[in-house]
Amino acid sequence: MKTYRFQDLLALPNLLSCFRFVSAPLLLILAWHGAAGAFLALLAFTFLTDVLDGMAARMLGQTSELGALLDSWGDLTIYTTIALSTWWLWPQLMQRELIYMVMVILSYVLPAAAGLIKFHAITSYHTWLVKLAVACMGCSFFLLVMFDIAWAFRLAAIICVLAASEEIAITYMLRERRSNVRSLCHLKRELSRAKR
Repeated sequence: MKTYRFQDLLALPNLLSCFRFVSAPLLLILAWHGAAGAFLALLAFTFLTDVLDGMAARMLGQTSELGALLDSWGDLTIYTTIALSTWWLWPQLMQRELIYMVMVILSYVLPAAAGLIKFHAITSYHTWLVKLAVACMGCSFFLLVMFDIAWAFRLAAIICVLAASEEIAITYMLRERRSNVRSLCHLKRELSRAKR
């Protein structure tokens, strides 16, 4: 297993990713105490750090394997936190949207499980489709809990399932673990060129 220096953790993109680990218990505490407004405000800021970490990494030339892993683990932590917190804050809404909630949860669990089974590690592909799914889910979640607009959340859940299917297919095709695969199409092209 690769080891990393403490200084690597202090890079701005990695600090932004680490914020999600810090915010997860705070989100749980806020949800447990029924502080929906504070929960949503902190969650919005947490989503913002998820957007900014990748942008900062590219702009500062600090993309790294560690950054990709922190981002993936941070996402898994936050989405697990959201699943639990929403049951505490909006139980009737979550029961009504149970099928779509299960779709979203499985779209995060199954690709992670596939990576653990094949590579003994969580994958961190950050495909374009995953980025689209995260953006749609982030926006639609706020529309659902604040305005009870369900169709956007349901559509986002379907996009999450498609993104998860692509990630599982990428895991199946790869011989060794790697980060930052744009899409299944890009990987197929790359592998076909390598065979020539």
